[in-house]
Amino acid sequence: MRRSERRGHRTAAALAGAALCAVLGAGCGIRTTSVPVDAGAAPSRVPCAMPAEDAAAQAGRGIPVQVYLVCAAQLVTVDRTVRVQGAESDRLAVATELLDELRRQPTAGERQAGFSTDVPGTLRVFGPRFGDAKDVLRLNEQPEDLPAEALAQVVCTFADSEALTPDDTVMLGGPGDYPARGYLCTAETKASPTAVPSTVGVP
Repeated sequence: MRRSERRGHRTAAALAGAALCAVLGAGCGIRTTSVPVDAGAAPSRVPCAMPAEDAAAQAGRGIPVQVYLVCAAQLVTVDRTVRVQGAESDRLAVATELLDELRRQPTAGERQAGFSTDVPGTLRVFGPRFGDAKDVLRLNEQPEDLPAEALAQVVCTFADSEALTPDDTVMLGGPGDYPARGYLCTAETKASPTAVPSTVGVP
């Protein structure tokens, strides 16, 4: 083959390669479009906060309260509403309503925001028995037998209610003959609910 023919073949091959790169784009360093590539949605975050419109929707359906749910391994308050007649005087009714809210599974919006509850659906609360102080509340399970997160939720939710704990100490007992204990909701309890809440009074 003559030199001129070889040059002609090389030129034709180079032109064909350039045309192929222009078509395929990838691997040839050629940007074929100025539209940015959609790499998908950014990873979702767990805000542990309800949108303002969801919180506002709770209003008007009863007495506004706050209960503690678990989110991002901490205790965080969410707004709920309860219907209690004579809420300031009937401690057991208030405690029952609050416990019901803790036992209820979070709403779809709360779950999407990262909230959950560890309080068993079978947990119930009763008033003081004979020999108890008037501010004692008894559960149908021994408090220390509950999961730590569940006990922390109950203690902190009850502690935030002036109708139940005017002095920030939640007096809880179980179904047995053991005396009730005083529990405190501290900053450490909220930050690490896997630790058993601090107790006061009877060891």
